[in-house]
Amino acid sequence: MPDVNDLAPDFTLPRDGGATVTLSALRPAPVVLYFYPKDDTPGCTKEALDFTAHMPAFAAAGALVFGVSKDDVKSHDKFVKKHALGIPLLSDTAEVCEAFGVWKEKAMYGKTYMGIERTTVLIDGAGRIARIWAKVKVDGHAEDVLAAVKAL
Repeated sequence: MPDVNDLAPDFTLPRDGGATVTLSALRPAPVVLYFYPKDDTPGCTKEALDFTAHMPAFAAAGALVFGVSKDDVKSHDKFVKKHALGIPLLSDTAEVCEAFGVWKEKAMYGKTYMGIERTTVLIDGAGRIARIWAKVKVDGHAEDVLAAVKAL
């Protein structure tokens, strides 16, 4: 997993709506990548709605926000439409999740499986990791990230 001050791993991923996003092409804007486990589940929906509610403030701070999960673009399109989300959602087959160190072994009901650990990464305008939030608790998280963006 990359650490604070490391250059963020570059990628190009498909997003909802059919376009693609290349991380390095977004410079010099600060970028927030929030990795989440699954579209349209309670915690992931709350997180997406919280980031959507704060999008005007992120935009005013010059930052771009993207959600990243392993769900395909079709699932992202349905999730965005159902909840009127204002955040681009990127579809990863796990390479980017692995590069950022968020693809981890998890356990539920005594069974282990691989999945995305809810994590947010703030990347500064030079493409370096400014902050990492691991094992994110959704409540108040978007506000914490916004404060960190404003402090860049």
